[in-house]
Amino acid sequence: MVLEAALDLDRPGIDELDAWLAPFLTVMGRKTRRTWAPLYFRGLLGPGDRKSLQPMARRLGLPGHDELQHFIASPAWDDAPLWTELARQADRLVGGSEACLVIDDTALPKKGARSVGVARQYCGALGKQANCQSLVSLTLAQDEVPVPVSLRLFLPEAWTSDPQRCVQAGVPEAATEPRSKGEIALSELDRLRAEGLRFGTVLADAGYGVSAAFRHGLDARGLRWAVGIVRNQKVYTSDVRLVPPTGRARKPVPDQELQEAEAVLAGLPWRPVTWRQGIKGELSARFAALRVRVGDGPG
Repeated sequence: MVLEAALDLDRPGIDELDAWLAPFLTVMGRKTRRTWAPLYFRGLLGPGDRKSLQPMARRLGLPGHDELQHFIASPAWDDAPLWTELARQADRLVGGSEACLVIDDTALPKKGARSVGVARQYCGALGKQANCQSLVSLTLAQDEVPVPVSLRLFLPEAWTSDPQRCVQAGVPEAATEPRSKGEIALSELDRLRAEGLRFGTVLADAGYGVSAAFRHGLDARGLRWAVGIVRNQKVYTSDVRLVPPTGRARKPVPDQELQEAEAVLAGLPWRPVTWRQGIKGELSARFAALRVRVGDGPG
């Protein structure tokens, strides 16, 4: 009776939530999960700052939080079907050749020696180095509609180099292999493509664009992409050529000196571009374009 009362609160809203959750509940398997998932989800979306189980159970009108705890802590979870369904629904909503797959970081300020992945690293939410968890996020977007499709925890070296710490925190052995954020992003991109997600362009900021391996990985997959770079990225002009070695040199060498991207762009004509209206006014910036050859990697 208590469960029925909790489900009947705000019936129109519950009906809409149930309709949205229906395809996800279908792939959850056991009936008990399909029963408690909408309640847990409603608790997360509902009012109140504290999203731990006990206050959520009180707000939902439940006699206790044991069932919610069991729903969350069950060791039998396999989230792969849910991720697959999410990709399917995202593609239905905004997928297509005009869609973009946006790769970025999400940081969660957090402390605790046993909170998986917590380490002192750059935290975008705070704009500085801090103790936090860092996650690689992939979002499918078209026009002004974004739909998150992937979120994977990044394990820094402080964790991957300490197997005992990972064991104590319950990290699966397969997840302790050191992987860069770029490698995680490419792996998730491959998974999403295999599941039929459609997009025309991959976008990423300089945190990913600075990695030659990441950019080459996008090229190897035949993708169209645009990424940010750091201002001191080394480049040649597009007409650079390799000349035969002379003297004791054994390899051909470029006929130009490397330059920083900022210096190359400094002398070009820049023009302002406005692309849409934001919360605080027009979103605009100055742009200049020049074709170059990137000068990173082996000499």
